[in-house]
Amino acid sequence: MQNEIYDEKNGLTYMLCGDYYLPKLALTNIEPTYGKYGMLRKSYLQEHRKAKYQILLLQGKLVEHLNQIDAEARDREEQLVKQMMEKQGITEKLKRQDNMEWTRRMNAICHDAEEMILTEMIYTKG
Repeated sequence: MQNEIYDEKNGLTYMLCGDYYLPKLALTNIEPTYGKYGMLRKSYLQEHRKAKYQILLLQGKLVEHLNQIDAEARDREEQLVKQMMEKQGITEKLKRQDNMEWTRRMNAICHDAEEMILTEMIYTKG
C-alpha cells in the first residue's frame, strides 16, 4: 500500500494517516504584506470563489496570490491616476489656484481608478 499519492487535478500530495489519506500541507515563509486590495480579493474569493480560495489555501499559495494582487492593483491605480490627471489637465498650478476644485477633481479621479481596479483585478473569476 502507498503511503503517499499525488492528485494531478488539484496539485496536492496526500499521505496515509491510519485509514485515511490527508493532504500533506506545509507552511510557507511568505509574509502577508497585502493591504486593501489584497483583503478585498480575499473576501471575494471566500464568498464567491470558494473552490479557488480552498485550492490556493491548501497549496500554500493564498498569501502569495493576495500579495501579488495587492501590489499589481496599487501599481495600476497609480498609473490610472497619473493618466487621468494628464488627460483632464489637473496640475500643481490648479492646486495652487483653486485647491477646492483640485481636491474635488482628484477625489473623482481616485474613485474612478479604484472602481476600474475592483472590476478588472479584484472581482474577477480568474
